[in-house]
Amino acid sequence: QWLGLMAMGWFSSMAVTTLLRDVALLVVWLLRMSGHVTPELMSDLTRWSAIAVPLMATASSLIGFFNARRTARVVRIDVPITDLPKALRGFTIAQLSDLHVGPTIRHGYIQRIVDRVNRLEADAVAITGDLVDGDVPTLQRHIAPLTGLKARHGTFVVTGNHEYYAGATAWVAELRRMGLRVLQNEHVLLAARGSHGDLTAQGAQTDDEADAATLLLAGVNDFNAAHFDQAQASDPLTALSGAPPGVTTRILLAHQPRSAAAASAAGFQLQLSGHTHGGQFFPWNFFVPLQQPYVSGLHRLDAMWIYISRGTGYWGPPKRIGAPSEITLVRLVSA
Repeated sequence: QWLGLMAMGWFSSMAVTTLLRDVALLVVWLLRMSGHVTPELMSDLTRWSAIAVPLMATASSLIGFFNARRTARVVRIDVPITDLPKALRGFTIAQLSDLHVGPTIRHGYIQRIVDRVNRLEADAVAITGDLVDGDVPTLQRHIAPLTGLKARHGTFVVTGNHEYYAGATAWVAELRRMGLRVLQNEHVLLAARGSHGDLTAQGAQTDDEADAATLLLAGVNDFNAAHFDQAQASDPLTALSGAPPGVTTRILLAHQPRSAAAASAAGFQLQLSGHTHGGQFFPWNFFVPLQQPYVSGLHRLDAMWIYISRGTGYWGPPKRIGAPSEITLVRLVSA
């Protein structure tokens, strides 16, 4: 599988560089027809460019392999929230996305990610979908390091499209068995840390004060979940069902950026997503906008922020160019 996936990446680069060579030679041919290029130069360019194409494909594949296999770096993002309660200022979420545990991403890779996340000492860990590429018996051992993730409020997971390809029901059950909290169109309430590091609303004297010092963290099923099971259709509004009206700081975990419009309409202030891989490598970064409203980074939709991770792993070929993997540390700050 390693050989096949690496060959896929190499042939992708071969196809792109061959196309670019053909375009360049067409330009040179037109110049030759107009008398600006000699036949000898045309012949030399044809010969040497034919040699350059596989060399460039090989070089880009090697660079892409190194980029994909190194441990994801930490990207720190401050998100300004309007009317953020004082007790929630500085609240941090370590976001992992698109780990794609499968043929080439195994136990050791995941353990390195867990070790790096734990050093961040985040208030919560969020895994925004596409965790696996395979069934539970095959990958159970390789996702086991995730049980070692440490955060004050725990680890929260939402499904991505690849969970549905691999059998979402079985994976949700397995993740819950591991002690991870899977949010399926539902929410949890996380109280701010007190002055001594506890998880109570600091100095809250009334229910309203306690609500104001509480963060609502919701999660929805993948945007396309209804294609597999209509009962699991993604619904940000349902995820808020029963939420105390006084809890105004509301964050949504949604695998695909396409959930943003419904999330904004539901009243969330921030959505954390993945799915796009930032394009992963050229030229696929140009195709992502054909399906998703955002490719990567922090964006604004009406009154809501949305952050799209480039992913912590990779899919398919072990190759990343121009879209480095990331572990995101999101910090809430006052607007």
